[in-house]
Amino acid sequence: MNERTNRVTMELTEVAENLSIVEAFSHIWTVDTGDGLVLMDTSHVSGGVAALGAIRGWRADHVHSMVYTHGHIDHVGGSGAIIAEAAANGQRTPEVIAHKAVHERFARYRETTGWNMAINARQFGGNVTSTGVVGAAGEFLPADVGTPTITHESGMTTTIGDTTFELHHAVGETDDHTWIWDADREAIFSGDLVMWHFPNAGNPQKVQRFAGDWATALRAMIAKEPELILPAHGLPIGGKERIATVLDTSASALEYLVEETVALMNQGATLDTILHSVKLPSRFQNVPYLTPSYDEPEFVVRNIYRLYGGWWDGDPSSLHPAPRSALGAEVASLAGGAFALAQRALALVEAGDLAVAAHLVEMASAAEPANGAVHEARIEVYGSLRAVATSLMTKGIYKSAIAASSDALGSLD
Repeated sequence: MNERTNRVTMELTEVAENLSIVEAFSHIWTVDTGDGLVLMDTSHVSGGVAALGAIRGWRADHVHSMVYTHGHIDHVGGSGAIIAEAAANGQRTPEVIAHKAVHERFARYRETTGWNMAINARQFGGNVTSTGVVGAAGEFLPADVGTPTITHESGMTTTIGDTTFELHHAVGETDDHTWIWDADREAIFSGDLVMWHFPNAGNPQKVQRFAGDWATALRAMIAKEPELILPAHGLPIGGKERIATVLDTSASALEYLVEETVALMNQGATLDTILHSVKLPSRFQNVPYLTPSYDEPEFVVRNIYRLYGGWWDGDPSSLHPAPRSALGAEVASLAGGAFALAQRALALVEAGDLAVAAHLVEMASAAEPANGAVHEARIEVYGSLRAVATSLMTKGIYKSAIAASSDALGSLD
């Protein structure tokens, strides 16, 4: 399947009677209840005004409520534009409905603005140091984002106009996720629990994620026998049997990773052994909605290990590690210098051993961070790794490493 499933057009399509989607970085699903509009998520702050404009081309009714499927910035950032419109029109401020843990997430975002700006820049390939992301003006969570006014702990049911929404709490990509069942339409607003790529349960730079609980949520959705799945990213899915297949296959893939990882942990295996042993069977590969285009199964394994086993990887030397600069200098000395170590890394690239090449070039740059030849080698190594990477997260981090070495070269001129 080569067609893009997550299109960012900022255009609105009416999918069913009184139901529309604005295709954005994170979509906005809107239900016309007859007593105002209910929005499932509000997209990113950068698209809030445009998305609201698209909705206004479809309906002029006031926004009664906004439901956050979870507190990620690309799902809540556009709420400020919607609240501002209501204020300008002298209308009641829309309710914001969410899981209670969204409050805690927002507090954490405000406490760690610099960190979140840095890791998101790196995730999408930016160079944190040169772009000044850390400590940049502004906030990671915009000040005008709507704070939840109605919260639930394990779920709730609310009727607005002619529509009843059944909200369910789920733990998966986040601990504050809500999926919504609309019985009249036999539809589930799934948020990020259905993503059109491998479940984002491993993200290397983000807080703990929960693969097993994610699978549990997908199976709870199957039990509703929906005719429509309306995700926050990617295209909607129609048909009871098709949906059951997608949800079951996705849940089974996550369950496999959990079972295999925990089984090896129970045998006393180290993280290194587990990472190089647990691989998805072929039945889960080349499945269009499980492509490792954003996250990767190997990263999910790491998060499963972290959930059950903590941060130590089982290597005694990593318990009280030497500074990377000291280890790099020692290995470089044994190899005949940082340049020799970097050249060996390039030779390994030619031989196709990219993983070991990355280790060596990192030691070389840690040993001599002002060595231009080492940075040139580092750029080549990560360029080769990026060329064969599949996930956006991997590509972004490698691109960030290339940018950092490019900046280092520039500073040496």
